[in-house]
Amino acid sequence: MNVRQKKQEMLAAMHRARALEPSSFVPNKLLDTLIEKLHLKNDAELCRVLEVQPPIISKIRHRKLNVGATILLRMHEKSNIPIRELKELTTPALH
Repeated sequence: MNVRQKKQEMLAAMHRARALEPSSFVPNKLLDTLIEKLHLKNDAELCRVLEVQPPIISKIRHRKLNVGATILLRMHEKSNIPIRELKELTTPALH
């Protein structure tokens, strides 16, 4: 395999990986809203309230993991924010 073929293969792999990214998923607004609404100090306290391990919140915040149905339901139960509103918080604002 020559250099050109390797480069094309790498570019194709990058495009496939990018296609798998949840590009319209913006979790920071959701997590920050929950922290504010529940009067928490940080993500660690949010983990305790939601009863999830810290890596889960970290992966959500860094867009490595989408918010699943279970955690979304737990967020709703703890904050009393409607599920529709929680889901809207993860979409980017339209300009």
